[in-house]
Amino acid sequence: MRIFSILLIVLLSSITIVAQDITGQWNGVLKVQGTQLRVVFNVTADNGELKSTMDSPDQGAKGIPTTATTFENSTLKITIINAGIEYTGTLGDDNIIVGTFKQAGQSFPMNLTRGAIEKEAIEKEVIARPQEPKKPYPYYSEDITFENKEAKITLAGTLTLPKENGLFPVVILISGSGPQNRDEELLGHKPFLVLSDFLTRNGIAVLRYDDRGTAQSEGDFKAATSADFATDVESAIEYLKTRNEINKKHIGLIGHSEGGIIAPMVANKSKDVAFIVLLAGTGLPGDQILLSQQRLIGKASGVRDELLQENELINKKAFDVVKKSNSLEQLEDDLTNLLNKFLVDNPITDIPQGMSSDDFVKLQITQVVNPWMQYFIKYDPSLALEKVKCPVLALGGEKDLQVPSKENLEAIKIALAKGGNKKVTIKELPNLNHLFQESITGTPNEYATIEQTFSPIALNEILKWIKAQTK
Repeated sequence: MRIFSILLIVLLSSITIVAQDITGQWNGVLKVQGTQLRVVFNVTADNGELKSTMDSPDQGAKGIPTTATTFENSTLKITIINAGIEYTGTLGDDNIIVGTFKQAGQSFPMNLTRGAIEKEAIEKEVIARPQEPKKPYPYYSEDITFENKEAKITLAGTLTLPKENGLFPVVILISGSGPQNRDEELLGHKPFLVLSDFLTRNGIAVLRYDDRGTAQSEGDFKAATSADFATDVESAIEYLKTRNEINKKHIGLIGHSEGGIIAPMVANKSKDVAFIVLLAGTGLPGDQILLSQQRLIGKASGVRDELLQENELINKKAFDVVKKSNSLEQLEDDLTNLLNKFLVDNPITDIPQGMSSDDFVKLQITQVVNPWMQYFIKYDPSLALEKVKCPVLALGGEKDLQVPSKENLEAIKIALAKGGNKKVTIKELPNLNHLFQESITGTPNEYATIEQTFSPIALNEILKWIKAQTK
C-alpha cells in the first residue's frame, strides 16, 4: 500500500513559484543507510512558475509529482508533503547544487548535477542482498510481452520455467500499489525476483511483469484503478494459455498488498484461476486501511498522540465525503469546504513556505480525487472475497504496519467463510513486516537496512502450499 517512506511513490500535484535558469534535469545519488539510489528532479517553468517531477530510475518510477518547487537567492527547495520529503540545496558557480535530502526527521547529503548518472557509475557501497540470484540461472528465463486488448496496451515481463521438459504449474505475481517494475523493486530490494527464483528452482513457472506505464510496459498508470490493473492480470492469464509449457489447470495468482486486492477480483471473473495466494492482502475497506496505516506508522515514528488523533479525525471526515460522493465536481466542492473549515479551526497548521492556503487545500484535494485513491477508499475487498471458490492461502506479517495482519487476516477469513469456501489456509508469520522481511519494529525505515529481502519461512510456506494444490 502507499506509505510514507524514502522514495516510495505517492500521487501528488505540482505547485511552484518563480522560475529562473534552474530549469532542466538535475541528477543526484541518495545514500540511505548502505543503499544507493539515483534521484532525478525535472524542473520546468510555466508562466513564471516553477514545476517539477521526481524520478527514481532504480525503482522504475518516473514523473512523481512534487508539492512545491522554489528557487530564491540561489537556493532550490523541492517538497513532497505526504511523503515527508524535502530537498534543499544551493546552486554554486560550478553548476552543482550542494544540498540535503530530508525525510521523516532524517537528513542525507545529496548533491545535484546536470549530467545524467549511469547506474554502472555508482559505487557499489550497498548493503548485501544475499538472496538476490545471480546469472546464469539454473532455469529458463525469457523476456516476453503480452497485450491487454481491452486497454489497448502491451505489457512487458519475464517468464521463468524449470529446465526439465514437461507441463508446469505457473503463478502470476501481482505487485503492490505505486508504479512497480517486474521485480517489485524498492530500496535496493527485489522481492519478486527472489520469489520467482525460489519458486522456479522448485518446479513452478512464474510470470512477473512491469506495471502498466512503468519500465517497459505501456499505458497510463496514473489514470488506472485496481479494477484496471485486474484486466492486466486477466491478459497475463490469456498469454499463459498460449504457452505449451504451462499446465492450464494449474494457473495461480500471488498478490502482494494491493495485489492481494486484485487477485480475488480476477479469480471471480476467470475460471482459469486454480488458486490464489494473498501476501499482506486486505480484508477491510480501503478507508480503514489508510487510517490504521497512518496511525500505526505515525505512532512508531514518534508522532504525538494529539497530532495523530487530529489527523485521523480530518482524514476520516474526508474519506466519508469521498464514500458518499457520486459527482467529481460536488466532491471537490465538499472537500474544499471541509478543509477550509479545518484551516480556520486550526490556524497553526503548517503550510509550506511560499504556498497559499488555497493552493494547500487544492493540493490535498488533488490527492484524494485521483481515480486510484477514490476507488481504493470506497472499495470493500470482502465482497470479492465472498465470491472466491478456489483454494486460498492468506499470509500476513505480525509486524506489518501498512496492512495490520490480525485485523485483515480475520476479515479475510470471515469473508471467505461467508461465501462457503472451505479450501482456505490463513497464517500470521511472527516478526515479519509488510515486505515479509524478518524485522525489529516493522517500520518502513527498516526496509533498506535489512539485508534479507524475503523471509525463507514465508517462501517455504508459499511453496509448500502451492505444491499441495498442484499435485
